[in-house]
Amino acid sequence: MPAPALNLLVLRAPDIEAAQRFYSLLGFTFTKHAHGKGPEHYAAETGSLVFELYPQTDAANSTANARIGFRVTGLDALLARLLEGGATLISPAKDSPWGRRAVVADPFGHKLELTE
Repeated sequence: MPAPALNLLVLRAPDIEAAQRFYSLLGFTFTKHAHGKGPEHYAAETGSLVFELYPQTDAANSTANARIGFRVTGLDALLARLLEGGATLISPAKDSPWGRRAVVADPFGHKLELTE
């Protein structure tokens, strides 16, 4: 049996407008959606993955403990943009067996592992 493929990632943030601006720095293009009586949220598609940003309504529905990995190009320039855009540096860019890698936290506490 083949391993499943990830096709949906949902993060929750107390300010989805700020989250959309931040994640756009990574190169995602978001559109605003609302389904039925559900809340407005942002969605971006990349390959077969849908990446959504939903409002965080209380501490119980936080996704802040999530750690997400992105394969990127131009790591050093991207890192500078993200830091200017409100990221917190967790681990500076350095070479690793998997490539050049850095870890930041977005303005809402989600940790992003960036590997080039």
